[in-house]
Amino acid sequence: MTSNIDAVSRIPLRDSADREKLSLLPWFLIALVFAVAILLRQVVPLNTDVSWLLTVGERVLDGERLYVDIVEINPPMSVLAYLPGIVLARALGLDPKYVIDTQILLLAAASLLVTARILRLSSMLDKVRWASLAIWAAAVLTILPMHVFGQREHIATLTFLPALAVYALRSNREPLPLWAILTAGVGAGITLAFKPYFAIPAILCVVMSAVRAHSWRVLFSPENVIAGGLVTAFSFYTYVFYPEYFTATYPLVRDIYLSWSMPASVVLLNSATLIWLIAVISIFLVRRTNELDSAALVTLLASFGFAISFFLQGRGWAYQSYPMVALVLLGMGYVLTGAASIQAGSRRFEIAAMSMLAATFVVGSQWFNAQVYVGPIEGAVAALKPHPRILVLSGEAAIGHPLVRTLHGVWVSRQESLWAREFVRLTREHNSIDPQTDARLNGYLAQERTWLIEDFKSLPPDVVLIDNLRDGWGAWARADAELTQLLRPYTLVQSIEGIDILRRTER
Repeated sequence: MTSNIDAVSRIPLRDSADREKLSLLPWFLIALVFAVAILLRQVVPLNTDVSWLLTVGERVLDGERLYVDIVEINPPMSVLAYLPGIVLARALGLDPKYVIDTQILLLAAASLLVTARILRLSSMLDKVRWASLAIWAAAVLTILPMHVFGQREHIATLTFLPALAVYALRSNREPLPLWAILTAGVGAGITLAFKPYFAIPAILCVVMSAVRAHSWRVLFSPENVIAGGLVTAFSFYTYVFYPEYFTATYPLVRDIYLSWSMPASVVLLNSATLIWLIAVISIFLVRRTNELDSAALVTLLASFGFAISFFLQGRGWAYQSYPMVALVLLGMGYVLTGAASIQAGSRRFEIAAMSMLAATFVVGSQWFNAQVYVGPIEGAVAALKPHPRILVLSGEAAIGHPLVRTLHGVWVSRQESLWAREFVRLTREHNSIDPQTDARLNGYLAQERTWLIEDFKSLPPDVVLIDNLRDGWGAWARADAELTQLLRPYTLVQSIEGIDILRRTER
């Protein structure tokens, strides 16, 4: 979360060789972390949602209308965040994936440097060992995400870090330069624009700053006004330019997405919660005789706020937990490695600290690298036709994404997957449905079927993948006369892991 340059300035140096050695080694290790992160981008598959949002962004640039021609349940920021990268990729003739990956790594580097510079303005954080902390922070922000790299939560965490540094200094009643205020305000505003849930950590941190500073005026600090203004402006922009989000998309989301949640055991009992508890307990055990300083406190409180948002979303999906996990690991790293006053010189403590950090990092990396296994369908589809037009009959988005981008194909549907049928099923399983609600749910199912048939006729796919493993999509299609007629020109090539691969017969 911070830079290491000042670590060198606080260590007595005997000669120029020592100075060069101490200054270059941390930078080399940070560069090594980023090199590993770059390598992982070539090995770890593109995230399913990121792949879909890149496809949405390309369609928007081609003239299609979000929430009209494209069905997406998230606010516009989820798409707009990727548009600059897509535009640049087109100008350079590159795959947007590589441009987006590069931009996010640059954002991580910029976030680290800016956050470091803000924290170094504090006279109360002089004893922090920034070098080891900077290396740890770089790993948490670039390597830990694994398969959720580039997700909205990942981007939101990166843009929020400078604001956390400003909140820390505000709580100490320390002065801040204009550039720090602007960076924090804009960054916090961007974070809040992704999801309303992200207001929780921001509010907690602002209130904490005001309480510690013993001044209610901190609530209306310039960075908070800027963030609030940006959120208000973006909400107005969404209302004016994307009215369908409120009139068509939100009612659908409200009725079939927000009306159910995963079992409490899934939401609460997972690796994210385990890591969070271990980190929090470690922090308080180490600092049990000392009060947490402003940097540790604000990071821990922000993580707690993101944990609340994670639990409130009620899904237990790994990517939604990234902010809470990343921030609590940054806080633990700060306390265990950054605070020079804690057990300085204790070899036993250093070994224990490194072991704890390594263990939580490994568990977190595995948690964030979890992927839906759909079988080796990529090779089978690639052998049928180059750059195929692909349609998937399933509520599982991972079947089609990133497959369609990997094969440089064309996605036929206006949806990421046929999620309405899946969400309606879950809504009925988790709720008591009255006749009026049941009729409304049936209306959503009919609407999704209409979308599917319109898309099928508008752009006949070369390949159709039918998911028979999850919720009987093959039987559902065969029971529909119009879909059966549309599928007549297709022949079954093979079935892999319950997924039928159909190819259109050439005439």
